[in-house]
Amino acid sequence: MATTSTTRGLTSELQKGSQLDQQAKAKKRAERRSKWIWRLAGYAFFIGLWQFSSTYLVEDFILPAPLTILEEMREIVSTGLLVEHFGATLEKIAIGFAIAFVVGSAVGLLMGTNRWWEAFFSDWVLLMMTTPGLIFVLVAVMIFGLAYIGPVVAVAVTGFPYIAVNLVEGVKAAPKDLNDMARAYGVSRFNHLRHVLIPFLAPFIFTAVRYGFSVAWKVATLTEVIAGNEGIGFMMRTEFQTFSMAGMLSWVLLFFAFALFLERVVLQRQIDRFFRWRPEVTA
Repeated sequence: MATTSTTRGLTSELQKGSQLDQQAKAKKRAERRSKWIWRLAGYAFFIGLWQFSSTYLVEDFILPAPLTILEEMREIVSTGLLVEHFGATLEKIAIGFAIAFVVGSAVGLLMGTNRWWEAFFSDWVLLMMTTPGLIFVLVAVMIFGLAYIGPVVAVAVTGFPYIAVNLVEGVKAAPKDLNDMARAYGVSRFNHLRHVLIPFLAPFIFTAVRYGFSVAWKVATLTEVIAGNEGIGFMMRTEFQTFSMAGMLSWVLLFFAFALFLERVVLQRQIDRFFRWRPEVTA
């Protein structure tokens, strides 16, 4: 009898646990659905306001209607200009941001783990982070002109301090117990960095990538606007010089859409995949 009662109790607890799990999943689906509804409502409101302004408030050549912009974007895609110029900009961003990430990570780790290196780099990193990106863009244009390396250097110099600062803060926030335990077990410096410090720094690294990559987009495009012969910024400048508001807005919206795709789909998916081991906290 006691065994049967215990079995029934365990079965009841398992059923309750299953019901709670189902309720949590249902709540999560409802929240996700509600979030998407509000997001789509925001887009609908923006497009409706745009259409109203284009029809009743300003002239069509000043603010073309959404359908006009959509047709212009379709033409850009069909002629192959989108792939050509987006590819050129992405290539510069990839090279420049890779340099910024490697250098910034190395400097950030040095500053976070050694007070002498922190004293050596701290003022320069702070100075570079507070300097407007436009200044680095203008300097790069003056030095390199229309050369390919100009936007790459501007992206690398502008993105570097964001990486370094985030990693410094992450290293300083690492629990002292982890370092003491690694030291007590005689873990080598390389293994301590690889298996203890870097996994702890993962959230700080992804935050640094987000900030640095967003800055890289702006700086690379701005460099192409000022002195470029290819890329998204170059096409924006071309449309501006021909007073084509439809073409200008088309490239701007394509830029927004692509940046949003990289952030929401590519980067966010990698973040979710990296942290899939962490249990979700539900209210």
